[in-house]
Amino acid sequence: MASTSANESAAAAQPRAAISHVIFDMDGLLLGIFLSLPSSISWIQGEFLGSRFYASGGAADTEGFYTEVQEKILARYGKVFDWSLKAKMMGKKATESARIFVDECGLDGLLTPEQFLEERESMLQALFPSCTKLPGVLRLVHHLHANGIPMAVATGSHKRHFALKTQNHQEMFSLMHHVVMGDDPEVKAGKPSPDIFLAAMRRFEGNVEPSKCLVFEDAPSGVAAAKNAGMSAVMVPDPRLDVSYHKGADQVLSSLLNFKPSEWGLPPFKE
Repeated sequence: MASTSANESAAAAQPRAAISHVIFDMDGLLLGIFLSLPSSISWIQGEFLGSRFYASGGAADTEGFYTEVQEKILARYGKVFDWSLKAKMMGKKATESARIFVDECGLDGLLTPEQFLEERESMLQALFPSCTKLPGVLRLVHHLHANGIPMAVATGSHKRHFALKTQNHQEMFSLMHHVVMGDDPEVKAGKPSPDIFLAAMRRFEGNVEPSKCLVFEDAPSGVAAAKNAGMSAVMVPDPRLDVSYHKGADQVLSSLLNFKPSEWGLPPFKE
């Protein structure tokens, strides 16, 4: 009996994988928004129907920006933006998500993907600078950096949006080895294609194997992209995303505050 117990303890102590490099998605994973926005943005005050909130920090993920804007646009046509549609759009390149939006909502002849993107862009420009770091992010990033674990960001955001979202978080992003964006020439296709994660992996120093990379994602398409790249994936989804979209992730967490590095062969937090 004692031998069985010892074997179970040893198995529990075994890490899920021997990770040496970490890749983060950005929207909804690293960055979010404050509950209070500038009073000039009157159309969004008090709504926030599509955002993830954290009672302790008053923040919601940046995917909420897109949700709010898209809800506003659809309302004009008497339609509702639901989570099944959001799940299909998350992590995609802008042109891909715009086509999905128009097709799935039956807006052909009423709104073109190009018109949708133009309208959405003008609304988003006012919101992005209010991004804030989500719970557990800074602790994890500082911990990995202090322990010499190379990190990168792989985001579907293009350069202009990335600059707006990160302008107040330069210190954190300076700790990243590199950033790969959605409009990078090496990223031929958006998630769930593995392009962006493979590009991020190739830019680390040395010959890094996919099996040594751990990806943090909030979107189903992002998890699929990581797995298609041969990498491990930790998912931190919005709590309202149906659990059926969690499949494929190696681990699902409600917050980065719950992540335990030692489970992945990474240096443990010093409590």
